[in-house]
Parts: sequence; C-alpha cells; structure tokens
Amino acid sequence: MSAGKIVKALSGYYYVLLEQGGQVIQCRARGVFKKRGITPLVGDHVKVELSNDEEGTVVEVMPRSTFLLRPPVANVDLAVLVFSVTEPALNWQLLDKFLVHVEHAGLDAVICLTKTDLANEDEQRKLEQTKHMYEKIGYPVMETSARAGTGLRMLEEAMQGGTAVLAGQSGVGKSSLINALVPGKQMETGAISMRLGRGRHTTRHVELIPLEAGGVVADTPGFSQLDFAAVETEQLGSCFREFVPLAEHCKFRGCLHRSEPSCAVREAAETGQLFSSRYAHYELFYDELKDRKRRY
Repeated sequence: MSAGKIVKALSGYYYVLLEQGGQVIQCRARGVFKKRGITPLVGDHVKVELSNDEEGTVVEVMPRSTFLLRPPVANVDLAVLVFSVTEPALNWQLLDKFLVHVEHAGLDAVICLTKTDLANEDEQRKLEQTKHMYEKIGYPVMETSARAGTGLRMLEEAMQGGTAVLAGQSGVGKSSLINALVPGKQMETGAISMRLGRGRHTTRHVELIPLEAGGVVADTPGFSQLDFAAVETEQLGSCFREFVPLAEHCKFRGCLHRSEPSCAVREAAETGQLFSSRYAHYELFYDELKDRKRRY
C-alpha cells in the first residue's frame, strides 16, 4: 500500500503522485467508490495498491479539508475567480454565483480580472466599479493581462505555497494565465466565439500544476453555468459575507432576509448600505433555490 496525491484526472484514470519516490502512477478507482457515492477528485490524498511500477488502484480516499463539486477539486486553499473585462463581458451575477460556491466551501477567494489591456472606456469603467465594490466587501481584486504581463507577480504571490484553483467561465484566459505563470507549460488556448461571446472549452480535465514560487495551481475546464446543488436556502445569506454582521441585528434568528419584519439586511439594502446588485442577486439565487426545492 502506498500513499499519494491525485494530480490529474482524465478519461476515468487518476494520476497519483506517490509520496515516496515522486513517481506518477496511472490508476483506476475501486468499484466500491461508485457504490458509496464517492468520486475521487484531483487534490485528494489517497492510498493505492500498486500493480507494477506504472499502474495501480485507488483503494482509499483520505478525509478532505475542502472540496468543490464544480470544478471538481479537493483540499484547495484558495479559489482564484478569473473573469475577463471583455470577450466575454464581465458578469457580476455569475461572479456572485461563484462567490456563493466558494464561501459555502469555506475557501478564501481572490478575484482576478483578465484582458485589462483590451478594455474600452465603458469596460474600464466597469472594471473600476468592480474593484471598488468587491474590495469594499472584502475580496482582493487583481488586474492582469497575460499578453502584457501585468499583475502576474501579484497573482503568483497570492497563490504561493498552497493549492489554488483557477475557476471561471470559458474564454476568460485561465490557460493563458497558466502559460504566463509557468514557463514551459503551454496549455492549449482557444479563440472566442463572437456569436455567443464564449470561448471554446480548451481545458478538458483538471490538473495540478507546480508553480515556480512554490505551491500548485489547478487548471480546470471552463463553464458558464453553475447550479446550487450543495447550498440550502438557510445557508445562502451566510455566503454573502457583508450580510453576516448585519444578520446579527435581525429581529428573528434564522432570518432569510426576504419578507421578515425588522430585517437588518433588507433595511441596509433599502437605505443603500449594501450594493444593490448584491442584494438583487441574493434574491435571484434565493428564488432559484426555492424553485429547485419545489421541483425536487
């Protein structure tokens, strides 16, 4: 029996970096995992039985400190939410949805705005609004351009020493960032579909990539939609971090911040103490969760 860490998952195979010897072994997972509803994830610490020097079987998945269902990765310290300021356009609703997932998973988050060198006047204005709003809420916001080489050192320092995951919709430039951060690691990049405003899905698997400054970063498939499969309506408010101190002053414990009397969160939204887009997205996501419950 050997211990290791899954560093890549592709086509039903798990590539495990062994603790002793530093070899990467191609593994299948035991059928019992499927019966138990367990799926090994990139980032998992595992035990494997070796068939030979090149192949083995994952027989045990060790307890996780954190995990995300989408992108599927475990034991992450930091989520880098990558959003472009142009092509595709910066979408606050989608960013807030990503932040809900990150907060629910208990991860720290950094917002990375890409393609800043391509922004026109209106896009530059939205970039500045984004930076002002999310930094005030408490999220670091970094402006980067893989092409111009700006902001990369700051991003590398934020990821240094731990396990970070790059997450964002297709076409925002995650693979371009990896190429700029990791010399010699040429990830495939794709053009933007001008008709749909989306990028082609150039990354088709999850893989941990070592950083020169220390630590690893997970490159993940891009996607444009998220659902709230793991989030309950009662948990949603705590996933908006600026709501949390206000909620202590709500009249009712467990207040859902919708129609309850003397709700401090709703009052703050009505008086402009909260950013209007954030509370509007909270209401939207809450209704989405309620609708999901009715359907299932």
